[in-house]
Amino acid sequence: MYRIITVCTGNICRSPMAQFILAQALSEAGLEAETAVDSAGVTAWEAGRPIDPRAAAELLNHGYPEPAVDSFRARAFEPEWYGERDLILALDYGHLTHLQAEAPSGFRSRIRMLRSFDPAAADLPASGQGIDDPWYGDMSDFDSSYALIQAAVPGVVDFVRSALADRHP
Repeated sequence: MYRIITVCTGNICRSPMAQFILAQALSEAGLEAETAVDSAGVTAWEAGRPIDPRAAAELLNHGYPEPAVDSFRARAFEPEWYGERDLILALDYGHLTHLQAEAPSGFRSRIRMLRSFDPAAADLPASGQGIDDPWYGDMSDFDSSYALIQAAVPGVVDFVRSALADRHP
């Protein structure tokens, strides 16, 4: 099983959106049985809370299943997940630097910016690949976050497909 986790601040906006979008894309690529996707926050500020209603509305507007979205609960990133996840995807530069600072040295290579997989952002420095927190804005900010996440997902799917092929030549 190839395990991926998406990480933002509180795990109520960007990272759950990325979790749902990426899980669906992996399923559509026929990789659902070989992959698992979850999400967390670098803080426990929102632990136990549901997804932000605006993030939920964005996902529901794009056809994601209401029961799955409604049952989502935020949680904080656990240190043991550095060793248990194959790919750790940060949603902004602050998340990246936090995760890298906390990670045991042997696991730092697993941490990437989500948008490093977006061809439009891949050549930018990591500090320029972030997705701004939509929590402070309005629905247009959630639309923008969704679009930026969606643009990176095909690259993640290709990366995972390649990693799985390397495991099982």
